[in-house]
Amino acid sequence: MTYLLDSNLLIYSADAANAFLRPLVSNADNYVSAITQVETLGYHRLSATDKLYFQSLFALLGILPVTPAVIGRAVALRQQRRLSLGDALIAATALEFGLDLATRNVADFAPIGGLQVFDPFAA
Repeated sequence: MTYLLDSNLLIYSADAANAFLRPLVSNADNYVSAITQVETLGYHRLSATDKLYFQSLFALLGILPVTPAVIGRAVALRQQRRLSLGDALIAATALEFGLDLATRNVADFAPIGGLQVFDPFAA
């Protein structure tokens, strides 16, 4: 299965207690949104070690752009329900590129029609 990985999974995987996530987040068949790159690397208190870890993941994973179609879908999603900008863009990216979304925040994405959500913490 190929997934769009939500930012939270990359962040959780940096913690040794969540090492079980590392095969998923380092699988070169998976993708992230460009938004995920901003959310993880843009954290103002990011440690140098975590920065290197995230950069190594981004070098492995496909990074999907925020296209006009993604923006249009994100706008429609935000008009339909209360979603953060990041969640709307990530959900829209998964929908536009035909990918299942891997996230721990299933409740944030569950009501979005057509979006398949996978929680590796529940597997």
